[in-house]
Amino acid sequence: MRVLKIVLLSALAAFSAMATDYKIDPAHSSAQFSVTHMGLSKVRGGFGNVQGAVSYDPANPAAAKVEATIDVSTVSTNDVKRDGHLKSADFFEVEKYPTMKFVSTKVEKAGAGKLKVTGDLTLKGATKPVVLTVEGPTDEIKDPRGMLRRAASATTRINRKDFGVIWNRALDTGGVMVSDEVDITIDLQFATSAK
Repeated sequence: MRVLKIVLLSALAAFSAMATDYKIDPAHSSAQFSVTHMGLSKVRGGFGNVQGAVSYDPANPAAAKVEATIDVSTVSTNDVKRDGHLKSADFFEVEKYPTMKFVSTKVEKAGAGKLKVTGDLTLKGATKPVVLTVEGPTDEIKDPRGMLRRAASATTRINRKDFGVIWNRALDTGGVMVSDEVDITIDLQFATSAK
């Protein structure tokens, strides 16, 4: 029985070791969001400087791990005044909370080339579970520098009030200035060190 246990543990360790560890490439990754303005149209924005790590084995997607950090101070909606408001305490309060972070807790296959990734999102000091619908990861390629690369795109929808982002303004029409629901898209490219 002891020999069988050792063999099984060795096999499990070998299987786990097949996962490849990657670093998120900030130069080729981004996070975008959209909200509904005055109940009329979508206003879109984004963040730069997405960093973190991904561990992935295509033969065992459930063992995948993702950790990503986003620099909230890079928020941009192509409007300087609005960006300043978003950085204030009414929204992201970037001086006190300069980053947001996602750490995966569970990964499941969700069809061909798709994953469902559950994890904890920390934003403005609040941590809540979210579920990402992921397209990918892509097949691995080797770049000209010998680095192995993959990419993936993830989407989710959150309620900003769950994270303490509660500012709004009532409209004469009975609506509000900004929707509570926020759609998020994260495009990641991740790579190993050069071989």
